[in-house]
Amino acid sequence: MAAPRTVVQALDAGQARQLETALRLLKAGNTSDALAIGRRVAAEATLAPDAQQLLGMCHAEAGDVAAAEQAFRRALELAPEHPLILVNYATLLRKAGRTEEALSTFRRAVDAAPDFAKAWTELGMTALGAGQRRQALKALERAVQLQPGSALAWHALGNARRADGEFEAAEEAFRKALALVPGYGSAWVNLGAVLRLLGRSGEAIACFDRAAESGQAGAELSDARAGVLLDDGRPGEALEQARRVVREHPGFVPGHTTLAHLLWEYGPALASDEDPVAGFRAAVRSQPRNGPLRSAFARFLLSARRADEALDEIRMLRAQDDRPLFAWLEAEALEALDRAEQAGALYAGVHRALGGRDADFLNAYTRHLLRRGKWDAAAGRAAEATRIDPANQQAWAHLATAWRLLDDPREFWLCDYERLVALVEVEPPAGFVGQPDFLDALTATLAPMHQAGREPVQQSLRGGSQTPGRLFGRRDPLLEAARSSLLRAVERWVATLPSDPRHPFLMRKADGVRIVGSWSVRLWSSGNHVNHIHSEGWMSSAYYVSLPPSVRAPAVDDGDAGCIQFGQPPLELGLELAPRRLIRPEPGKLALFPSYLWHGTVPFQDEQPRITIAFDMIPHDGKR
Repeated sequence: MAAPRTVVQALDAGQARQLETALRLLKAGNTSDALAIGRRVAAEATLAPDAQQLLGMCHAEAGDVAAAEQAFRRALELAPEHPLILVNYATLLRKAGRTEEALSTFRRAVDAAPDFAKAWTELGMTALGAGQRRQALKALERAVQLQPGSALAWHALGNARRADGEFEAAEEAFRKALALVPGYGSAWVNLGAVLRLLGRSGEAIACFDRAAESGQAGAELSDARAGVLLDDGRPGEALEQARRVVREHPGFVPGHTTLAHLLWEYGPALASDEDPVAGFRAAVRSQPRNGPLRSAFARFLLSARRADEALDEIRMLRAQDDRPLFAWLEAEALEALDRAEQAGALYAGVHRALGGRDADFLNAYTRHLLRRGKWDAAAGRAAEATRIDPANQQAWAHLATAWRLLDDPREFWLCDYERLVALVEVEPPAGFVGQPDFLDALTATLAPMHQAGREPVQQSLRGGSQTPGRLFGRRDPLLEAARSSLLRAVERWVATLPSDPRHPFLMRKADGVRIVGSWSVRLWSSGNHVNHIHSEGWMSSAYYVSLPPSVRAPAVDDGDAGCIQFGQPPLELGLELAPRRLIRPEPGKLALFPSYLWHGTVPFQDEQPRITIAFDMIPHDGKR
């Protein structure tokens, strides 16, 4: 015999008015009075889902998660597929950090009411916060279809598109949100961030100004402004802005990192003898309990190759909070100080704690194992990292190195230095007499962009400068023309490559590519790129704009000067492996190769600089 079905109660007119009053009080921030009404109505109408939902909302606003959950569950017992109750309950779960449960409940809501735009919006925002970009995009595209007048939905869609690397589409979504609500401050901030990623720094600054006018303020916006001023070719103003951020927001960690990087890279060019580390250190000493600040400082010291100082900071961190992340940092510092045995014990302990969940840690552990000559173990950890993250370029680079050391032929299957590395012709854009005419114009455009007095602290170049921000996307007709010519050359070459569903590079081949980062490098005499890979790309490049005589026609006893080399791991791994292939650059030609291939350049001696454009790409369906 079936159990008797619960009879659902409807609110009477008086109870309905009380519910409306409680909702108004909640909106006004008067939680205690709203909760009193919610309790009264729920006690009077024990079988009314709306009354139980109201009680859940009041408890949630009061911060009593357990009581709120009990009320929502009671409401759903009475109305299991009520979409608004499901959405409000899922929101509680999300705020409580129970993301998977929240996602499951939001999905129940959209299944119950496929045309409920709010449910789709909340599902999309929750999925985005959980890193599930595909699901977020699908949900938010549906949300704006159902409710095209929702600025919130368009803003959320812009964030999802940005996270997916679709910057032009993200710009469109943010602009639609702002057309609906011109004073939407966070949309102005995010539009500015996307325009910066597109290389349109002047427009980004204007967006940040609009955000400030709309009431947005704080350390994040001020720090972003420093970055975009640098991108706009105004390093002096960027430096002053960064100083202002740390002065006004001394506990804001990214501000100190920004200032240190600016002083490192642009201090010499701005005639500043200020130590980029001194201010950072003073901030840490004045805030001894600010663990994130000390952690950021330690990371900067490691990047600046001051491992002994970094080790002191890391050990203070571990004394305050001995978590696996800090043990990992200490292992890296010890490794840099050639204290490999101590580093190895720490790496092994962190591996036991983290298991195989973190590809970045596995990459660090693999580097240690390679240095120690434990090549089988290194191959195992690298393979583990590729299983966790199949597109992890560093893991594939490490695996190739381990295979090479083990004399495993899969190195050549993976790297295929002859087929997967190319130097291709690039036709100059229309309107130029020939290649030299185009390259001269490009050199003249790039030269003023190089204002730094030294290389960025975390980049591969030594003895040179790199342009800030994104090179392509700037509203410069010559750069736009160069980008088009380069992409045509790339796509012609990609079309010649075979498809291979088992190969980590070839399996991702598509009809086209999308540029995900672009910059110019100017190397001075004795400068070079140390061997490295590009972790954000699928395919990487170097376009030769201007080469000094010693690179174009080297002396007999210096025949490799300025060449790009492939297959040699970083020298700090201590493996003493020779490059597998060297290519002599030629002006107007473009080197192309998988982003996971170790590559660097041979130093040269010359009064003239070596100027290149580089860009990373990911596969795309042909749309740019």
